[in-house]
Amino acid sequence: MKASLRLQDTALRYFLEVARYGSISEASLHLNVAASAISRQIASLEDILDATLFERKPRGMVMSTAGEMLAVYARKNALESDRIVAEIAALNGLHRGRINLACSEGFSMDFIPRTIVNFRQQYEGIHFHINVSAPAEVAQRVSHGDADIGITLSLSPAKDIHVAYRQPSPVMAMMHPSHPLATKKSVTMAQIHPYPIALPEENTTVRQLFDICCSRLSLLFEPVLISNNIASLNHFTHFSGGIHFGGEISCRHQIASGNLVAVPIRDRGMDIRNIEVQTLSGRTLPAVAKIFLNFLVEKMKSEEDLKNTKP
Repeated sequence: MKASLRLQDTALRYFLEVARYGSISEASLHLNVAASAISRQIASLEDILDATLFERKPRGMVMSTAGEMLAVYARKNALESDRIVAEIAALNGLHRGRINLACSEGFSMDFIPRTIVNFRQQYEGIHFHINVSAPAEVAQRVSHGDADIGITLSLSPAKDIHVAYRQPSPVMAMMHPSHPLATKKSVTMAQIHPYPIALPEENTTVRQLFDICCSRLSLLFEPVLISNNIASLNHFTHFSGGIHFGGEISCRHQIASGNLVAVPIRDRGMDIRNIEVQTLSGRTLPAVAKIFLNFLVEKMKSEEDLKNTKP
Protein backbone atom coordinates (compact mmCIF):
# COMPACT_ATOMS: atom_id res chain seq x y z
CA MET A 1 0.00 0.00 0.00
CA LYS A 2 1.25 3.47 -0.87
CA ALA A 3 2.53 5.53 2.06
CA SER A 4 0.08 8.34 1.15
CA LEU A 5 -2.84 5.96 1.70
CA ARG A 6 -1.55 4.84 5.08
CA LEU A 7 -1.28 8.29 6.65
CA GLN A 8 -3.91 8.33 9.39
CA ASP A 9 -5.72 11.39 10.74
CA THR A 10 -4.96 10.48 14.35
CA ALA A 11 -1.25 10.08 13.68
CA LEU A 12 -1.11 13.37 11.80
CA ARG A 13 -3.02 15.15 14.55
CA TYR A 14 -0.56 13.88 17.18
CA PHE A 15 2.34 14.78 14.92
CA LEU A 16 1.09 18.37 14.53
CA GLU A 17 0.73 18.82 18.28
CA VAL A 18 4.30 17.64 18.86
CA ALA A 19 5.43 20.00 16.09
CA ARG A 20 3.53 22.85 17.72
CA TYR A 21 4.88 22.38 21.25
CA GLY A 22 8.25 20.82 20.46
CA SER A 23 7.65 18.17 23.09
CA ILE A 24 5.78 14.88 23.37
CA SER A 25 5.01 15.55 27.04
CA GLU A 26 3.51 18.97 26.22
CA ALA A 27 1.49 17.48 23.36
CA SER A 28 0.29 14.77 25.77
CA LEU A 29 -1.03 17.39 28.19
CA HIS A 30 -2.90 19.32 25.48
CA LEU A 31 -4.32 16.22 23.80
CA ASN A 32 -5.06 14.42 27.08
CA VAL A 33 -3.45 11.33 25.52
CA ALA A 34 -0.68 9.18 26.98
CA ALA A 35 2.80 10.17 25.86
CA SER A 36 3.52 6.56 24.94
CA ALA A 37 0.57 6.54 22.50
CA ILE A 38 1.86 9.71 20.84
CA SER A 39 5.37 8.25 20.61
CA ARG A 40 3.99 5.15 18.91
CA GLN A 41 2.09 7.20 16.35
CA ILE A 42 5.18 9.30 15.56
CA ALA A 43 7.28 6.15 15.21
CA SER A 44 4.62 4.66 12.93
CA LEU A 45 4.70 7.73 10.69
CA GLU A 46 8.47 7.62 10.50
CA ASP A 47 8.30 3.92 9.58
CA ILE A 48 5.67 4.53 6.87
CA LEU A 49 7.62 7.40 5.35
CA ASP A 50 11.04 5.89 5.98
CA ALA A 51 12.20 9.27 7.25
CA THR A 52 13.08 10.93 10.54
CA LEU A 53 10.47 13.55 11.36
CA PHE A 54 12.05 15.01 14.49
CA GLU A 55 15.53 15.56 15.77
CA ARG A 56 15.55 14.66 19.48
CA LYS A 57 17.28 17.49 21.36
CA PRO A 58 17.95 17.82 25.12
CA ARG A 59 15.38 20.61 25.33
CA GLY A 60 12.75 19.14 23.04
CA MET A 61 12.03 17.94 19.53
CA VAL A 62 12.84 19.94 16.39
CA MET A 63 11.32 19.07 13.04
CA SER A 64 13.62 17.74 10.35
CA THR A 65 13.25 18.80 6.71
CA ALA A 66 10.95 15.81 6.16
CA GLY A 67 8.97 16.81 9.26
CA GLU A 68 8.50 20.36 7.97
CA MET A 69 7.23 19.01 4.64
CA LEU A 70 4.78 16.69 6.40
CA ALA A 71 3.60 19.53 8.68
CA VAL A 72 2.69 21.68 5.67
CA TYR A 73 0.71 18.78 4.18
CA ALA A 74 -1.01 17.90 7.46
CA ARG A 75 -2.05 21.46 8.24
CA LYS A 76 -3.50 22.03 4.79
CA ASN A 77 -5.26 18.65 4.93
CA ALA A 78 -6.85 19.52 8.27
CA LEU A 79 -7.90 22.96 7.04
CA GLU A 80 -9.40 21.50 3.88
CA SER A 81 -11.47 19.09 5.99
CA ASP A 82 -12.71 22.03 8.08
CA ARG A 83 -13.56 23.92 4.93
CA ILE A 84 -15.65 21.09 3.49
CA VAL A 85 -17.60 20.74 6.74
CA ALA A 86 -18.22 24.51 6.79
CA GLU A 87 -19.27 24.52 3.11
CA ILE A 88 -21.79 21.73 3.72
CA ALA A 89 -23.18 23.56 6.76
CA ALA A 90 -23.56 26.71 4.66
CA LEU A 91 -25.38 25.12 1.71
CA ASN A 92 -28.54 27.00 2.61
CA GLY A 93 -26.76 30.34 2.76
CA LEU A 94 -24.36 32.17 5.05
CA HIS A 95 -26.61 31.91 8.10
CA ARG A 96 -23.96 30.58 10.44
CA GLY A 97 -20.24 30.04 10.67
CA ARG A 98 -17.13 31.06 12.56
CA ILE A 99 -14.12 33.03 11.36
CA ASN A 100 -10.82 32.96 13.24
CA LEU A 101 -8.79 36.16 12.99
CA ALA A 102 -5.31 37.03 14.20
CA CYS A 103 -4.16 40.63 14.35
CA SER A 104 -1.58 42.86 15.97
CA GLU A 105 -2.90 45.09 18.73
CA GLY A 106 -3.41 48.29 16.77
CA PHE A 107 -6.10 46.69 14.59
CA SER A 108 -7.98 45.31 17.61
CA MET A 109 -8.45 48.82 19.03
CA ASP A 110 -11.01 49.99 16.50
CA PHE A 111 -10.74 48.83 12.90
CA ILE A 112 -11.39 45.09 13.26
CA PRO A 113 -14.27 45.31 15.79
CA ARG A 114 -15.93 48.01 13.69
CA THR A 115 -15.50 45.96 10.50
CA ILE A 116 -17.01 42.90 12.19
CA VAL A 117 -20.03 44.93 13.32
CA ASN A 118 -20.53 46.22 9.76
CA PHE A 119 -20.19 42.69 8.32
CA ARG A 120 -22.70 41.20 10.76
CA GLN A 121 -25.31 43.70 9.66
CA GLN A 122 -25.50 41.55 6.51
CA TYR A 123 -24.53 38.16 8.01
CA GLU A 124 -25.72 38.20 11.62
CA GLY A 125 -25.25 34.46 12.12
CA ILE A 126 -21.47 34.66 11.64
CA HIS A 127 -19.32 34.56 14.77
CA PHE A 128 -15.71 35.60 15.19
CA HIS A 129 -12.70 34.81 17.33
CA ILE A 130 -9.87 37.37 17.48
CA ASN A 131 -6.40 36.51 18.76
CA VAL A 132 -4.24 39.58 19.41
CA SER A 133 -0.53 38.83 19.03
CA ALA A 134 2.80 40.41 18.18
CA PRO A 135 3.16 41.02 14.41
CA ALA A 136 5.43 38.02 13.74
CA GLU A 137 3.12 35.74 15.74
CA VAL A 138 0.16 36.72 13.55
CA ALA A 139 1.86 35.24 10.47
CA GLN A 140 2.78 32.17 12.52
CA ARG A 141 -0.85 31.61 13.55
CA VAL A 142 -1.94 31.90 9.91
CA SER A 143 0.76 29.48 8.71
CA HIS A 144 -0.19 26.96 11.43
CA GLY A 145 -3.87 27.16 10.49
CA ASP A 146 -4.93 28.69 13.82
CA ALA A 147 -6.28 31.76 12.01
CA ASP A 148 -8.17 31.98 8.72
CA ILE A 149 -7.04 35.57 8.17
CA GLY A 150 -4.24 37.63 9.68
CA ILE A 151 -4.06 41.43 9.80
CA THR A 152 -0.68 42.72 10.85
CA LEU A 153 2.23 45.08 10.20
CA SER A 154 5.20 43.70 8.34
CA LEU A 155 8.71 44.74 7.41
CA SER A 156 9.51 41.72 5.20
CA PRO A 157 7.80 38.71 3.57
CA ALA A 158 6.85 35.73 5.76
CA LYS A 159 7.21 32.07 4.78
CA ASP A 160 4.07 30.22 3.57
CA ILE A 161 2.03 33.44 3.67
CA HIS A 162 -0.12 34.82 0.85
CA VAL A 163 -0.63 38.57 1.09
CA ALA A 164 -4.19 39.26 -0.01
CA TYR A 165 -3.75 43.02 0.41
CA ARG A 166 -0.86 45.33 1.29
CA GLN A 167 -1.01 49.00 2.27
CA PRO A 168 1.75 51.38 3.43
CA SER A 169 1.68 52.22 7.14
CA PRO A 170 4.42 54.70 8.06
CA VAL A 171 5.25 55.33 11.70
CA MET A 172 3.75 58.66 12.77
CA ALA A 173 4.30 60.95 15.75
CA MET A 174 1.10 60.96 17.84
CA MET A 175 0.43 64.04 19.95
CA HIS A 176 -2.29 66.13 21.56
CA PRO A 177 -3.71 68.87 19.28
CA SER A 178 -2.30 71.49 21.68
CA HIS A 179 1.27 70.19 21.35
CA PRO A 180 3.76 72.73 19.87
CA LEU A 181 4.51 70.36 16.96
CA ALA A 182 0.89 69.43 16.22
CA THR A 183 0.38 72.03 13.48
CA LYS A 184 3.45 71.02 11.49
CA LYS A 185 3.00 69.11 8.22
CA SER A 186 5.88 66.81 9.20
CA VAL A 187 8.59 66.58 11.86
CA THR A 188 12.04 65.09 12.35
CA MET A 189 13.29 62.98 15.23
CA ALA A 190 15.59 65.87 16.17
CA GLN A 191 12.56 68.14 16.57
CA ILE A 192 10.82 65.53 18.73
CA HIS A 193 13.88 64.96 20.93
CA PRO A 194 13.27 67.77 23.48
CA TYR A 195 9.78 66.51 24.35
CA PRO A 196 8.72 63.62 26.63
CA ILE A 197 7.90 60.44 24.70
CA ALA A 198 6.32 57.03 25.26
CA LEU A 199 7.37 53.88 23.39
CA PRO A 200 5.98 50.39 22.76
CA GLU A 201 8.05 47.32 23.67
CA GLU A 202 10.82 45.86 21.49
CA ASN A 203 8.71 43.19 19.77
CA THR A 204 6.76 45.77 17.73
CA THR A 205 7.58 47.13 14.27
CA VAL A 206 7.21 50.68 15.62
CA ARG A 207 9.91 50.14 18.21
CA GLN A 208 12.21 48.35 15.77
CA LEU A 209 12.06 51.20 13.25
CA PHE A 210 12.37 53.81 16.00
CA ASP A 211 15.52 52.17 17.41
CA ILE A 212 17.13 51.81 13.97
CA CYS A 213 16.36 55.41 13.07
CA CYS A 214 17.73 56.77 16.38
CA SER A 215 20.88 54.70 16.02
CA ARG A 216 21.48 56.03 12.52
CA LEU A 217 20.92 59.63 13.69
CA SER A 218 22.96 59.16 16.92
CA LEU A 219 19.98 60.32 18.98
CA LEU A 220 19.40 59.01 22.50
CA PHE A 221 15.85 59.22 23.86
CA GLU A 222 14.87 58.50 27.45
CA PRO A 223 11.19 57.51 27.26
CA VAL A 224 8.94 58.52 30.11
CA LEU A 225 6.82 55.41 29.54
CA ILE A 226 7.31 52.03 27.87
CA SER A 227 4.25 49.81 27.50
CA ASN A 228 2.99 46.79 25.56
CA ASN A 229 -0.50 48.33 25.51
CA ILE A 230 -1.47 50.83 22.81
CA ALA A 231 -4.34 52.24 24.86
CA SER A 232 -1.87 53.18 27.61
CA LEU A 233 0.32 54.99 25.07
CA ASN A 234 -2.70 56.82 23.64
CA HIS A 235 -3.89 57.93 27.07
CA PHE A 236 -0.39 59.00 28.10
CA THR A 237 -0.20 61.25 25.06
CA HIS A 238 -3.71 62.60 25.52
CA PHE A 239 -3.35 63.38 29.23
CA SER A 240 0.32 64.39 29.46
CA GLY A 241 0.89 66.26 26.23
CA GLY A 242 3.79 63.98 25.36
CA ILE A 243 4.41 62.09 22.11
CA HIS A 244 4.17 58.43 21.22
CA PHE A 245 4.72 56.64 17.92
CA GLY A 246 2.40 54.44 15.91
CA GLY A 247 0.40 53.87 12.76
CA GLU A 248 -2.57 56.05 11.90
CA ILE A 249 -4.96 53.09 11.76
CA SER A 250 -4.29 52.15 15.40
CA CYS A 251 -5.30 55.64 16.57
CA ARG A 252 -7.96 56.36 13.93
CA HIS A 253 -10.83 56.70 16.41
CA GLN A 254 -8.78 59.05 18.62
CA ILE A 255 -7.74 61.16 15.63
CA ALA A 256 -11.29 61.34 14.27
CA SER A 257 -12.59 62.47 17.65
CA GLY A 258 -9.95 65.21 17.86
CA ASN A 259 -8.12 63.73 20.84
CA LEU A 260 -4.90 63.06 18.93
CA VAL A 261 -3.02 64.35 15.89
CA ALA A 262 -0.82 62.12 13.69
CA VAL A 263 2.18 63.98 12.24
CA PRO A 264 4.38 62.30 9.57
CA ILE A 265 8.08 61.78 10.38
CA ARG A 266 10.50 62.84 7.63
CA ASP A 267 13.51 60.78 8.73
CA ARG A 268 14.45 57.94 6.41
CA GLY A 269 13.28 54.48 7.42
CA MET A 270 10.15 55.37 9.40
CA ASP A 271 7.96 54.66 6.37
CA ILE A 272 9.11 51.20 5.25
CA ARG A 273 6.50 49.01 6.93
CA ASN A 274 3.19 47.80 5.48
CA ILE A 275 -0.19 46.64 6.66
CA GLU A 276 -0.72 43.09 5.38
CA VAL A 277 -3.91 41.05 5.17
CA GLN A 278 -2.60 37.49 5.22
CA THR A 279 -3.87 33.98 4.44
CA LEU A 280 -2.08 30.66 4.24
CA SER A 281 -0.47 30.18 0.84
CA GLY A 282 -2.27 27.46 -1.16
CA ARG A 283 -5.25 27.26 1.18
CA THR A 284 -8.83 27.55 -0.07
CA LEU A 285 -10.75 29.54 2.52
CA PRO A 286 -14.28 28.54 3.54
CA ALA A 287 -16.91 30.58 1.67
CA VAL A 288 -17.79 32.74 4.68
CA ALA A 289 -14.13 33.54 5.41
CA LYS A 290 -13.56 34.39 1.75
CA ILE A 291 -16.51 36.80 1.73
CA PHE A 292 -15.29 38.44 4.94
CA LEU A 293 -11.77 38.72 3.49
CA ASN A 294 -13.13 40.63 0.48
CA PHE A 295 -15.28 42.79 2.77
CA LEU A 296 -12.27 43.54 4.99
CA VAL A 297 -10.03 44.50 2.07
CA GLU A 298 -12.67 46.77 0.52
CA LYS A 299 -13.22 48.43 3.90
CA MET A 300 -9.49 49.02 4.27
CA LYS A 301 -9.22 50.44 0.75
CA SER A 302 -12.20 52.76 1.14
CA GLU A 303 -11.00 54.16 4.48
CA GLU A 304 -7.51 54.72 3.03
CA ASP A 305 -9.01 56.54 0.03
CA LEU A 306 -11.15 58.66 2.34
CA LYS A 307 -8.15 59.53 4.51
CA ASN A 308 -6.09 60.53 1.46
CA THR A 309 -8.81 62.82 0.08
CA LYS A 310 -9.16 64.81 3.31
CA PRO A 311 -7.51 68.26 3.20
